[in-house]
Amino acid sequence: MYIGLGIVLLVLGLVFALDVITVDIKYVNDDALGTILIVAGVLAIVLSLLIAPPWRRDRVVREYDERPLR
Repeated sequence: MYIGLGIVLLVLGLVFALDVITVDIKYVNDDALGTILIVAGVLAIVLSLLIAPPWRRDRVVREYDERPLR
């Protein structure tokens, strides 16, 4: 679920870090903000893969009784 959020944070961080868009925010360094967003994006992706990997999902096994109904 958080993979999408991680990708968005990663892209925003790369935009700020590579100076694709220059934004003048008072008291905020664009490179530092980009680095923080990149780290947060990678962390969100890694944590989402560690917490709920597809091969560890629970499987539901249903057993049916073969006896006839009365």
